[in-house]
Amino acid sequence: MLRFDLAHRMFRTIALVFLATAVLLGAATSPFAQSNQPIQLHPKNLHYFLFRGKAVALITSGEHYGAVLNADIDNKKYLATLAADGLNYTRIFGGIYVEVPGKSFGIQRNDLAPQPGRFAAPWMRSETPGYAGSGNKFDLSKWNPIYFERYKSYLAEASRRGIAVEISLFSSHYGQQQWDISPINLTNNVNGTDAIDWKRAETLENGNILKFQEAYVRKLVREANEFDNVIFEIQNEPWSDRPQMVDVVNPYLQKPGRDQYPNSIEIADELSIAWQARVAEWIINEEAILPNKHLIAQNYSNFHFPIRSLLPQTSVVNFHYAYPEAATENYGLDKAIAYDETGFLGREDDGYRRQAWNFMLSGGGAFDALDYSFSPGHEDGLDTEPNGPGGGSAAFRKQLGILKNFLQHFDLVGLKLDRQTVRHCDGAYARVLSNSGREYAVYLDGDGPTELKLDLPRGNYSAEWLNVKNGSVDGIEKFHHAGGIRTLPSPKFSGGIAVRIAKAD
Repeated sequence: MLRFDLAHRMFRTIALVFLATAVLLGAATSPFAQSNQPIQLHPKNLHYFLFRGKAVALITSGEHYGAVLNADIDNKKYLATLAADGLNYTRIFGGIYVEVPGKSFGIQRNDLAPQPGRFAAPWMRSETPGYAGSGNKFDLSKWNPIYFERYKSYLAEASRRGIAVEISLFSSHYGQQQWDISPINLTNNVNGTDAIDWKRAETLENGNILKFQEAYVRKLVREANEFDNVIFEIQNEPWSDRPQMVDVVNPYLQKPGRDQYPNSIEIADELSIAWQARVAEWIINEEAILPNKHLIAQNYSNFHFPIRSLLPQTSVVNFHYAYPEAATENYGLDKAIAYDETGFLGREDDGYRRQAWNFMLSGGGAFDALDYSFSPGHEDGLDTEPNGPGGGSAAFRKQLGILKNFLQHFDLVGLKLDRQTVRHCDGAYARVLSNSGREYAVYLDGDGPTELKLDLPRGNYSAEWLNVKNGSVDGIEKFHHAGGIRTLPSPKFSGGIAVRIAKAD
């Protein structure tokens, strides 16, 4: 019997080695090998992404991150809406953080706040009643198959539609209200998690909670490994629970308002960074034994700041409520800089559209609007009633599709931030990207007409003016230029206009 077992094991080992060799050889020779690689920074231009063999910028206006954990969300309908609008990006929260229906942040119909009995958490419920959000407490030692079925089917559906998914593993809690319904709060589970202040939950000083966080991260990473459309974000807005003020938006304001939100620029403190580094290690270590390696995003600060230091595993740097300077100040890092969340400008589309164009034409690699027209039962993005501190609409998503198509019309591999070509623009702000003197992407923020003064090399050119609201071409000019300064008059516009300038020879 022992001899048979030994022979069986040897045969099995040989078979596995043969299979692995065949797979490797197939991957090396298959014309589809490139498309099987997870999304990554483009090796020839690290400010954009390489996804299924193409250089891409990621642009979206997506739901409030609860598409997996909220059982009332129709994922297929939501993702179909994004795809129909020409968008290629979305964001979800992993399930360790959840919000309170009708109370958190004034959001009335909140994807991230499931109704009683509709929270599909990563963990099973126990037999013990008493979860603050209704129902039985959680057993953090048992995984919930219903959650992971939703998780993987969501990633698969997004992949089928060519949509990249940022999985935000953790979030700040922002206050006692959210902490009170957290599954890792000792009152909400049967596992005896340590009693801590909510501001210590995402630090290494969180007692035995750390081991449950590690198991959670490794499980989500492992279950997502097969998908090529995944980016892992360590934590959403880590500076909110652990703030360290480093600057202000407007230094000319008087104190104390000058040093308070929404004028203060904050980053996460040292305790938070140490914990984030541990989470990044869990991701890296788990994927070390798995076939695929995915990008890691670090949510750095609100507004903008010249980055002091990043975790070494970081490839994507996320800013919230970002200014274009978030991209320009950090362009030299050769990372993808992302505008990871918008909001708090009211419901009108104009401000958010202008944010998107200003940021992406300043060298940003991703733009993600927070779209409150998505809500449970309105996965088509047609919830037109007031629903939170931000905006979102079908018209706005179409406008973001115009921006995405404008950028994809260029050779993104060669497209770089250009601080030299535009010498002046009368009464408008100019944002410029260019490609080795061959093509220029210009966005003018403001109202016109205006005159754009350009320093161009000698050659024949065509300039095509794009209406950023409806995608129409509002003017075409062809001209020969002898070199030096060229004045280019624009059509009349309001709320911004874009122009693509291409050299013909």
